[in-house]
Amino acid sequence: MIRGHIIELKPNNVQENHFARACGVARKAYNWALYEWQRQYALDKAYRDACLASGIEMDTKKLNKPSQAKLRRELNAIKREFFPYMLEVTKCAPQLAIMQLGDAYKNFFKGLAKYPTARKKGRDDRFSLSNDQFAIKVKSIRIPNLGWVRLKEALRFDGKIMSATISKRGGKWFVSVAVEMQASSLPTKKTGKSVGIDLGITDLLVLSDGTKIKAPKPLKANLKKLRTLNKALSRKKKGSKNREKAKTKLSRLHYKIRCIRQDSLHKITSDLVKAFDVMAIEDLNVKGMVKNRRLSRAISDLGFFEFKRQLIYKANEQGKVVKSVGRFYPSSKTCSNCNHILGKDELTLKIREWICPACQVSHNRDLNASINILNNATVILTAA
Repeated sequence: MIRGHIIELKPNNVQENHFARACGVARKAYNWALYEWQRQYALDKAYRDACLASGIEMDTKKLNKPSQAKLRRELNAIKREFFPYMLEVTKCAPQLAIMQLGDAYKNFFKGLAKYPTARKKGRDDRFSLSNDQFAIKVKSIRIPNLGWVRLKEALRFDGKIMSATISKRGGKWFVSVAVEMQASSLPTKKTGKSVGIDLGITDLLVLSDGTKIKAPKPLKANLKKLRTLNKALSRKKKGSKNREKAKTKLSRLHYKIRCIRQDSLHKITSDLVKAFDVMAIEDLNVKGMVKNRRLSRAISDLGFFEFKRQLIYKANEQGKVVKSVGRFYPSSKTCSNCNHILGKDELTLKIREWICPACQVSHNRDLNASINILNNATVILTAA
């Protein structure tokens, strides 16, 4: 398995400037390759269509189908003349950026992602390194064309180092190191327990054993401050240093909110995996849920998708099982005692308690749903 360890860097001013230039090079290479990919694809399609329309046999030498390997060779051939500044940073910055574009197109054609878009400064500040281009020694990392940069902590994982990505978030620089590790050798304690999990807004989780877990909701807690900083940023003159300072403050607050949410989800998912052998969840349509203008902010603040991702990969590592119930299964409307299903309009979101008209058993909406999820989950989920 491959695990990533994100470590904060402690660069000086010279090193920060170098990182910024390397991010710029990676961004330029990615956007150049994206434009070239589209141009070459259009030419190739036009030639194929012309041959098909006229009945002429296609000349394979005239085909111009783009690929990331081809674009990397083309960039290497022209960068000394047209992009000499690329030579000032590691060769991995432009090369791996184009390889990432190739992966983006693969995911698009498989239906796993949207069509690739251009990278933007301030949003996509990152560049990657292959494992032969950097070294880690205790609390330092060696960057090509730069030297040793201090790390805030040592790498926690043992194994083969695969790659590293340096990025900027909240005004700080981080390195994410991917390490290939052997399957966990830690003894997995089997508890023999199973649990159904109902995700909600009032309570993040309601377990089938009656336990309720609340989320910190960091976005809601910092919303007033977030609005103040957004308003301050909008009033600053574009291109000014004061605007950059306001942008950094806003970015740091967004990063703080993200960290609070991630920390909370990591603690919750780790506790669940330790306590239960089998965990059953719903296959929620999160994309559809956030389209509800009244609930979108609250749903985004809870991090449903991230909860599911963490729970699955942690369970897989520890030999535990995560099951899923069908997306259209009426877990809230089904009586967990007699399986009677309420009508379409009999259970609105406002109703939190209801009595089954068939068996007269009183139900808490969320607890009843979690029990149904546990009893009806059949699809075993694995990490992507």
